[in-house]
Amino acid sequence: MAFKKNKKINTDFSKITISLASPESILESSHGEVTQPETINYRTYKPEMGGLFCERIFGPVKDWECHCGKYKRIRYKGIICDRCGVEVTEKKVRRERMGHIELVVPVAHIWYFKSLPNKIGYLLGLPTKKLDQIIYYERYVVIQPGVKEEDGIAYMDFLTEDEYLDILDKLPRENQQLDDDDPNKFIAKMGAEALDMLLSRIQLDELSYELRHQAATDTSQQRKAEALKRLRVVEAFRDARTRIENRPEWMIIRMVPVIPPELRPLVPLDGGRFATSDLNDLYRRVIIRNNRLKRLIDIKAPEVILRNEKRMLQEAVDSLFDNSRKVNAVRSDGNRALKSLSDMLKGKQGRFRQNLLGKRVDYSGRSVIVVGPELKMHECGLPKNMAAELFKPFIIRKLIERGIVKTVKSAKKIVDRKDPVVWDILENVMKGHPVLLNRAPTLHRLGIQAFQPKLIEGKAIQLHPLACTAFNADFDGDQMAVHVPLGHEAILEASTLMLSSHNILNPANGAPITVPSQDMVLGLYYVSK
Repeated sequence: MAFKKNKKINTDFSKITISLASPESILESSHGEVTQPETINYRTYKPEMGGLFCERIFGPVKDWECHCGKYKRIRYKGIICDRCGVEVTEKKVRRERMGHIELVVPVAHIWYFKSLPNKIGYLLGLPTKKLDQIIYYERYVVIQPGVKEEDGIAYMDFLTEDEYLDILDKLPRENQQLDDDDPNKFIAKMGAEALDMLLSRIQLDELSYELRHQAATDTSQQRKAEALKRLRVVEAFRDARTRIENRPEWMIIRMVPVIPPELRPLVPLDGGRFATSDLNDLYRRVIIRNNRLKRLIDIKAPEVILRNEKRMLQEAVDSLFDNSRKVNAVRSDGNRALKSLSDMLKGKQGRFRQNLLGKRVDYSGRSVIVVGPELKMHECGLPKNMAAELFKPFIIRKLIERGIVKTVKSAKKIVDRKDPVVWDILENVMKGHPVLLNRAPTLHRLGIQAFQPKLIEGKAIQLHPLACTAFNADFDGDQMAVHVPLGHEAILEASTLMLSSHNILNPANGAPITVPSQDMVLGLYYVSK
């Protein structure tokens, strides 16, 4: 995988494989444990130590300055302050450094039991409803029947609270003193802890053989299909093992990674209030419940209270990873569901589609389109303010060439002031410099065409009515994007190949695409009546 080391980027890789993170790898990438739910001190505005914005874990808030101010300036680079424990370095490390929360009890990852296919359910051969009963502390599951096998209790049987207590009463007292790996010991548990034990005991090779045999020999089509679904998940784990270690029990979380604080900022507003990322609230809930559970275990609270607290911790971690998937999602004061880690990744506004696949482009703009009946076929109307911004570098060069200004800074001021000389130069610059118009979705090559721009008043782009069919555009509020070709080759290609008047045939079938329709036909009918 590409990574920065000594400011050199390693590009020597052929692919990126995403696998489960082991608790050890989470610890390795972490710079410290977050133990307190506090964010910043509201009197000093400094991050609280051990909290979600802790400088000791994530790095200093100010460049080359520790928390207490003992070390300032770059000459102390790399020194860890003996008073506050903060490393003297750049503040940009707060965008990279991660922390972690060590959970008192393991919890199941919501992606692997609430999504389809249900990975944990398929591996264990359990339906979603039964799996939920284990995870949310409603039923016990028998992990090892031990001596109770004679009484008809089998592996993976479900027990209610009363049934479990009855079995414990009838068990010999020394049975519970035995080691977990002793085959005579009776073990039944609930929650993610039970799933952790069940998943760690799975022999993937044996399970794969059993499922293949079942898929080949079973007469019931439904059971055959079920076996194949389970086999697909088992094979994904077995296949991953050959390249990189991937273990089923890693779907149960013991360490919750905490993303860098700059990626979930706390922004001060007017009047001493703060706007915070939803993630901070979700992390706070996890830490508060984890600390409370730790305290309850220390004071040996009753089992029923502990179980309720464990279930709440499971729900808090569920909300942190994927709040939208839950029926009772965590909501803000305004009854809005908080945005979890999954919500930041998925959908049109998510990290992948918004930031990685689509990026902002220089020398481009977008606006609503209106009809321009007086335009020529190869022309489009470009609002003056938009054109001045798009062609700004060209205008600045002309201003310096003509000796009107000496520096780029003063030229920028003239363009921003929109002095009359700017419009003359802009007219001159735009001659023979076409722009590209694009209407999303660009489904065929005629979705992007070149036009010779004409300066117009207003804020809407004017489009020739004959070009509408090719763009599948209408004037009910459609928007179009404008791009300025910069290089000589790009300008030449736009003028010769992409000009609207050169694209009058549909490339799909060779039929004319610039044919009059609607208002134009009606107008021609009135004119010739």
